[in-house]
Amino acid sequence: MLGVGLIGPGLPDWAGGQALLRDPASWQRLTTAVPLPGRLPPTERRRAGTVVKASVVVADEAVAAAGADAAQLATVFTSSTGDPVNCHLLCEALAAPERMVSPTRFTNSVHNAAAGYWHIATQSRQPSTSLAAFDASFAAGLLEAAVQCLSTGQPVLLVACDVPYPEPLHALRPVADVFAVALVLAPHASMGRALRLEVLGDVAATACADAALDEVRRTIPAARALPLLQALARGVADSVVLEGLPGMALRLQVGAST
Repeated sequence: MLGVGLIGPGLPDWAGGQALLRDPASWQRLTTAVPLPGRLPPTERRRAGTVVKASVVVADEAVAAAGADAAQLATVFTSSTGDPVNCHLLCEALAAPERMVSPTRFTNSVHNAAAGYWHIATQSRQPSTSLAAFDASFAAGLLEAAVQCLSTGQPVLLVACDVPYPEPLHALRPVADVFAVALVLAPHASMGRALRLEVLGDVAATACADAALDEVRRTIPAARALPLLQALARGVADSVVLEGLPGMALRLQVGAST
């Protein structure tokens, strides 16, 4: 693994978040602030929803940390929610007598909208996969990215992001806050931090030792990545289990920092 990007409650980025993840006693749960994505031109920033902006911000951080060329990276984008605000506004428009839907709303309604904004902005013609797997979306995306990485022998960018729904959908599918994470995976263990994945059966996921941080993990699907991020922040060899689809989990052996 070559690079990491992060934003979440009280976690402004990966550079500043590592110390907080190593010592959660110094972490305060603050509402996630999503920076403006410098990668997108002003017109695209105005059109893009929060899920696109957050995804692009963490992708840029991870790619910069990896020293990679964004245009040469295949990508896997994963999200449980997609763009919830856009979904809500589309439902309102379809419930109105005129049933008029703006082209921008329609464009942002597809699940691969974040991937589309990223690949257009980076002028990338590399393959891209967008997927969703409810609360297991991060684990599903990580498994997909790892398989692609090993199959092609090329680095892959993984981006996971979830955003809250407005009411009344929030009552049915509560997501506590915005959380986004990006990883640049490389096919060789000698490059960056080594990760080894193993698919397990019905095994309990690793919890965060800090109760408040674990609440973030449990209430935002993309934040299921937190045990892995804590292991990466500590810099020592570790083993964590991530929640997968029903009856499945992922065990990750994390190598020490070199």
